[in-house]
Amino acid sequence: MVFNSIEFLIFLPLVVVLFYVLPQKARWLMLLAASCVFYMWFVPKYILILLVTIVVDYAAGLLMERYADQPRKKKTFFVISIVSTLTVLLIFKYLNFLTENLDQLCASLGMETHLMTHIILPIGLSFHTFQSMSYVIEVYRGHQKAERHFGYYALYVMFFPQLVTGPIERPANLLRQLHEEKKFQYENISKGMRLILFGFFVKMVVADHLGEYVDEVYGHLDEYNAGAIWLSMVFYSFQIYCDFFGYSTIALGSAKLMGFDITDNFKSPYLSKNIAEFWHRWHISLSTWFRDYVYIPLGGSRVKFGRWAFNILVVFVLSGIWHGAAWTFLLWGFAHGLLHIIEKALRDKIPAKESQSKWLKICIDALCVLKTFVLVTLFWVMFRATDFEHLKEIFVAAFTHTGRPETLSIKPGMWIYLGLFILSDIVLCNTRFDKWCDDKPLAVRWLIYAVLLFMVICCSSVFNFPFIYFQF
Repeated sequence: MVFNSIEFLIFLPLVVVLFYVLPQKARWLMLLAASCVFYMWFVPKYILILLVTIVVDYAAGLLMERYADQPRKKKTFFVISIVSTLTVLLIFKYLNFLTENLDQLCASLGMETHLMTHIILPIGLSFHTFQSMSYVIEVYRGHQKAERHFGYYALYVMFFPQLVTGPIERPANLLRQLHEEKKFQYENISKGMRLILFGFFVKMVVADHLGEYVDEVYGHLDEYNAGAIWLSMVFYSFQIYCDFFGYSTIALGSAKLMGFDITDNFKSPYLSKNIAEFWHRWHISLSTWFRDYVYIPLGGSRVKFGRWAFNILVVFVLSGIWHGAAWTFLLWGFAHGLLHIIEKALRDKIPAKESQSKWLKICIDALCVLKTFVLVTLFWVMFRATDFEHLKEIFVAAFTHTGRPETLSIKPGMWIYLGLFILSDIVLCNTRFDKWCDDKPLAVRWLIYAVLLFMVICCSSVFNFPFIYFQF
């Protein structure tokens, strides 16, 4: 089930009503059942994969706590859990990629093999496996008590607002809240509805309209000039941001309707002055996951520059592979890591001057923001390309189609939608839409709601694009 569907518009109010009508002791069961329905709406049989990882990690948590005073046994159960979860991820997400490349390698050596597999990737597998792993790691470290109630643990992994595309929640935040009694509060309903409405606008009006132009140009590179191709790169930067940000905002709102606070995944990332800041603002739950469970255990920044650079590359390459089983994703992650290292080295050698005037600092910051956006936009081409050949084709067309007359015909409404989103992103740089609305006069708030609702109903794209991050 997707958020931007009629089914979800029926499903969500029904779940919220049942949540507040049922007694506290029955709510977990209803939410778990609802989450199962939500997930099974895609491919029902894949819930069995999810069930396997839930059972293994739930048992591992209990066993690690039972043998807390026996480090060897505790570590054994920890390793079994992590290896089991990663094996599931490897089989369903990376086995096709591995067998395809082995076939190609053997062919280059004159050997004929037929190892290629055709396994379909379950929706949101990378998200809920990482969420499950965070629970196991926290229990192993002694930061989290093992959950005794199987139903609550299963709900922690399967909580439907963030099950498919995150954010990746930690047990200290979500699991704790699932045990709390949530009382009906108008404020939660109000804030939840604001977030959902704003998320629909960002996804259905902005992202999906941008997707029309991006798909047209990337699918017919030979028909467009360089200007249209460069513009489509910029459009894709905003498309993927609006698509993922829209989903995350709807997820926040859906959870908030029932009084649950889940992680903000974005904080105006395209206003970042460098790549490090970008990753503090983009897909925050994933960035912090890699920081806490990979970067810091490797030594973090408490090491010499060479080892630090290695740590950064490991994290970003793993992040790239997490996003997709393709060499282009690995290159995308490596490019971000390399840029991070270069910027850090330059900052160390050229420290900022404290005596800069206010306006000079503003100009420098603006140029830094523009620089970061341009580089991130170029990196997104690696993310969007299907393979290296397609990547090469895009960049060759961008630099060689200069004399072609074909331009991209863009409807004026597209610029209005994109302009409104950019303006909102600047305004909401240090806050969130529901909180920003709090101190506005009643008339202003309802005017904003009316405009957003009108645009969602009347200006949404006729093409219902699937959420981009569903494939991860």
